Amino acid sequence: MASFQQTLDGTPLIRRDQRAEIVDRLYDVALDPMRLEDLVDAWEMHMGPLRQDPLENAAPLCDPEIDQHLRRAALFLDRLEATRDDAVYRSVLDDIPRSAAFISDGGQSVTAINRPAAIAFGLTEGAALSRLPFEPDDIRVLNNAIQRAVSGRATQAVTLRVRSTITGSPVILRVGPVESFEARPLALVMSTEQVWPEGFELTVQEAFGLTAAEVEIVRGISQGMPLKDIAETRGRSVETVRTQLRSILAKSETHSQSELVRVVLGLMDVATMPTEGIAPSIPLGTIDPVSFNHMKAADGRRLEWIEFGSPTGAPCLYLHLHFGLIRWPASAERAARLRGWRVIVPVRAGYGQTNPLPRGANHLDGVVTDYLTVLDRLGVRKAAIVSLGADLRFAAALAARRPAMFTGILGCSACLPLTHAFQYDRMGKWQRFAQANARYAPNILPFAVQAGFSLARRIGKDVFFARLNATSRADMESLSRLEIREALLAGTEVLIGARISAHLAFADECLTAETDWSGLVKTCPVPIILLQGDQDLQAPAATIRELLEDYPNVTARFVSGSGQLLFFSNWAMALDVLERFLPRR
Repeated sequence: MASFQQTLDGTPLIRRDQRAEIVDRLYDVALDPMRLEDLVDAWEMHMGPLRQDPLENAAPLCDPEIDQHLRRAALFLDRLEATRDDAVYRSVLDDIPRSAAFISDGGQSVTAINRPAAIAFGLTEGAALSRLPFEPDDIRVLNNAIQRAVSGRATQAVTLRVRSTITGSPVILRVGPVESFEARPLALVMSTEQVWPEGFELTVQEAFGLTAAEVEIVRGISQGMPLKDIAETRGRSVETVRTQLRSILAKSETHSQSELVRVVLGLMDVATMPTEGIAPSIPLGTIDPVSFNHMKAADGRRLEWIEFGSPTGAPCLYLHLHFGLIRWPASAERAARLRGWRVIVPVRAGYGQTNPLPRGANHLDGVVTDYLTVLDRLGVRKAAIVSLGADLRFAAALAARRPAMFTGILGCSACLPLTHAFQYDRMGKWQRFAQANARYAPNILPFAVQAGFSLARRIGKDVFFARLNATSRADMESLSRLEIREALLAGTEVLIGARISAHLAFADECLTAETDWSGLVKTCPVPIILLQGDQDLQAPAATIRELLEDYPNVTARFVSGSGQLLFFSNWAMALDVLERFLPRR
């Protein structure tokens, strides 16, 4: 375990070599948010020793040199964010699942790539154009076409013919402008290089009844390889490969290589359709659109909220977590309507179009006041509360402020104030980074969260959530279900949208969650029921069981095979529990 220097007042300082590595990682992330995980790993290695018992004596990191570099790195990241729009990159490239394609903003490096480009060209995001497997003269011609596209001089796509230095085969490139939110367009480069989807070999084998050897020949043909090259790769004679090809054509009921390729490419399109987690009774895109309502608070700030369910039903106040999960799965929202519930979802300060709280305002008090302002505007006299994660603190504070208004609290995947430093060690890596540093090194949070949001835009929000929860099998299974992904992607638009980045509000949420709000829960005047998962990386079951000993007024139920997304994967169970709290008319 690393040792730390101390200031005269005992505040821990990091060693010079440790500081140098962290500073390097900060600038790496500022210039390329894809490297955020490197910073997380280095920070944990060097800062983990700061977490010492007891928590009430925890001293936040005080390192003026790191703080200075943080401010400078944040400026670089701001400039990077101002010149890119990764939502555009992802939406364009996601529509090209099997042809190698990438996007350039006119610089000397690749701005964004799809998976086929990574495989076919050996590219990584941020790689220099010179790394493309083409001859230098071909790369110069390609670069000229890109410059014309991003300058606005080329209004139509141009076609280029180059040769791959990997396969020796010709490659056709199509280069054209793509609109972005910035004044300057981007250049989309599509190629004829094809990559098989993961696991596609089995699909081909099952579709046509081929042997494993025949599948490999189909793969080579679909990728444009001559039979001679396929034979050399497989260590067989050309005549043997021709014999196998005749068997393939007979089994696939095609009459030529070109027809075989056409059928295989069509099969690829079918194989890449999302099917995992789709119930037969639930068509795609079933979440209903909602309108954002808004009003002015007493201090002049804009407050937003949405509603779903039954407009005249029993009120239920839903608290959306720091991830801004304002929507439920479509089936859950329909169930709320059928049960006669009116679900009210205020959008918290700094999220969506709700204005941030005034500088220096008490975050907890300000959020609670906003919630009550919306409920009063709607004429709500009684309501049940369902909260996620550490939003339990807002729910308890609401009940303390208006005990006659609220009938009960259901906390799903709830967090409670930690009491020992080792409880951070049980968390998942990403969750620990956010929550532990909220207590021990709060200055890094705004930068790290902004970098995380930039990464989410680049790789896609659903992929980002999967990365955060990769070690929770339950949450990964939840993310594979269409309805849950749809709810997460639609809901988090108030967190990470086309023109929204609530990274400062998110950081504030993390900071206030790490204060001691245990008194609010212990003295809560309404009943509290918790549903907790056994695979929750934010609130591990072992930690929650320890903490519950201090809360005899709280009832908890642990749900096997559930994680942080428990409410979304087990919404029927949650609604049944919440039913007992709903005010009766």
